[in-house]
Amino acid sequence: MAASIKDVAREAGVSIATVSRVLNDVDVVNEETKKKVLTAIEKLGYRPNIVARSLKTQRTRTIGIIIPDISNQFYPEIVRGAEDVANIYDYNIMLCNTDLDIEKEMEYLKVLKEKMVDGVLYMSNSLEPKILDLIKQLQLPMVLVETTNEKESIPSVTIDNEKAAYEGVTYLIKNGNKNIAYIGENPDMANASAVRYKGYRKVLEENNLKLDKSKVYFGNVKAKDGYKGMSEILSKTKVDSVFCTSDEVAMGAINALRDNNIRVPEDVDVMGFGNIYSASIFYPKLTTVAQPTYDMGSVGMRMLIKLINKQELEKKNYVLSHKLIERDSCKK
Repeated sequence: MAASIKDVAREAGVSIATVSRVLNDVDVVNEETKKKVLTAIEKLGYRPNIVARSLKTQRTRTIGIIIPDISNQFYPEIVRGAEDVANIYDYNIMLCNTDLDIEKEMEYLKVLKEKMVDGVLYMSNSLEPKILDLIKQLQLPMVLVETTNEKESIPSVTIDNEKAAYEGVTYLIKNGNKNIAYIGENPDMANASAVRYKGYRKVLEENNLKLDKSKVYFGNVKAKDGYKGMSEILSKTKVDSVFCTSDEVAMGAINALRDNNIRVPEDVDVMGFGNIYSASIFYPKLTTVAQPTYDMGSVGMRMLIKLINKQELEKKNYVLSHKLIERDSCKK
């Protein structure tokens, strides 16, 4: 039969209340008594009733992480950074994959509230008004990772996506390119990927290059979207380079170019975004904009734990550094 808190108290020669204080790390217990309790816990193999503790403290020491697409190599490194920090502070993780489905995102938010998670680290496919309304209604401590909402009312950690795209497209122009295609998400989407279109447009405008809609394709961020987008663009016009808002999209675009007997980078430069693991082993190795994915997860989790414990944040919105990685998919 499993040991109870009464058994621990009897073994240590203290009250049940003292055992409870030790379990909840309350400072009023002196070190000698605390040591007796911990020794009794170890001897008896006592494990607290998590459900009972949660009902009493209104804390489960569980944090929900919502990601849009578990098959996307970009997200596991973020989750790894978040989990490493959560482990340091003795929090458990509940991972929710939404398959790029807004309705599924909303359902998971409700489920996490019902499961009494202490907070949510949220990577949203699109922060639509109904999502923001639900977040406000549920009143869960929350930190956004990879994106931010327009009013910046929800704490977040991200990069400057517009600036990163601006620098990426500028690199293509410095390589002598003028007919630059764009494959990415629709700018009406309220997420990080969609913001990159602003950087693309800004570079064209500043360099007196006409925005040609035949060179622009809006879709999702998978390799198949890159293939489809590149194929459609090639059916309408010629390009000398393409800026892609994810590395997977860039890989799909390169495969479409190959199938049309167009060489990369000899005929067309291709730039990705994200610097996922495959970017360094794909052929040709991708020139890309690197995001500090592990740091995004770890910083976001530290922020969230502070919120949960009602501690003041040094910053509400962290913008981490990005970096352009030169490899083989663009001419040098």
